[in-house]
Amino acid sequence: MATTIQISNDLQQELNKMKLFTRETYEEVIWNAIEDTKELSEQTKKEILESRKEIADGKFVTLSELEKKYNIH
Repeated sequence: MATTIQISNDLQQELNKMKLFTRETYEEVIWNAIEDTKELSEQTKKEILESRKEIADGKFVTLSELEKKYNIH
């Protein structure tokens, strides 16, 4: 069931700033904000642990190394 809410112009401007793309709805913006405050998913926790292990094992490339490789200054 959908409902209508009233928000101030200031809040509307802030929500507009949070949009990832022009046609994103306010509902999508609000859901994204809510998601940002929730606990990390189990999949995300697993990926973080895997990344930490890769770093500990030396399986990474530094920004300096990439800059040298691609001749970026």
